Amino acid sequence: MMRTLTLLLALWTGAAAAAPDASMRPVARGGSETAQAVAPEARPMARPEVFEAAIAARLLRRWEGMEPVPRAEPLDRFPGFAGDVRAFASATPQAVAQTLRPLRRSQELVQKAMARQRERARGQICGDPGLQGEVVGYVPGRIPACGIDEAVNVRSVSGIPLSQEALVDCPTAIALRRWVDGGLKPAVGRAGGGVAEIRIAAHYICRTRNHQPGAEVSEHGKGRAVDVSAVRLRDGTTMSVQGGYYSDNQGPILQRAYRAACGIFGTTLGPDSDRFHQDHFHFDTARYRSGSYCR
Repeated sequence: MMRTLTLLLALWTGAAAAAPDASMRPVARGGSETAQAVAPEARPMARPEVFEAAIAARLLRRWEGMEPVPRAEPLDRFPGFAGDVRAFASATPQAVAQTLRPLRRSQELVQKAMARQRERARGQICGDPGLQGEVVGYVPGRIPACGIDEAVNVRSVSGIPLSQEALVDCPTAIALRRWVDGGLKPAVGRAGGGVAEIRIAAHYICRTRNHQPGAEVSEHGKGRAVDVSAVRLRDGTTMSVQGGYYSDNQGPILQRAYRAACGIFGTTLGPDSDRFHQDHFHFDTARYRSGSYCR
């Protein structure tokens, strides 16, 4: 044990004796030991409009809740700052000329938003805030095959008013809302400023299919169908199924909207299906089919 300690002490003493008197400092490449440190060149600052665009984008993200708002720190903790933002900006070249903070929503604006939410909650049907209308309940039919057990009057769908209230059941109302959000709105996009109104050609009515004598009762007679004949845009343009479905300008939009209904509804019928549907889209939620029927 003593021999081991003695050996380690000798090794440490020899290493200390061989160590230099002063630590070595790195020498700059291509220069002498006395060469002065070269300061890096300042990079040109971005144009003011670049800063403004970046700041505006960040404020928008924070306003919409996509980015958390950092805790504000007092500017007077910075050296040389005496309450003047411009003095701070001159001392810090990369600082913006004025500190920007997200605007606080006024109490009036908050109260208006809460009032709209309460109104939507009062007017919602089928447990869906996107469906506004009234609960009707049982609707008897003039023949046993007609009628609706739990009917609702749909007034608007996802904020888009209907040309007339549609008397249907909740599964059909919910399917209509899914089509508006996932089919109609994406198909129309920004054309004409977007969708302003959906024109309903038919909803609940106790009749046979296609009004044909001796045919089975239509899904309209069970509150499971709606017919859409046109869409009015915000700029006043009307996109009608009749005349517009095969046109060069409105046709692609109407056809995309119609194809999107397949799978959402149990049955979709349009101008390509038969002579009875040349002027409207027929959507229903028939319960007796194992899959969607799209023509």
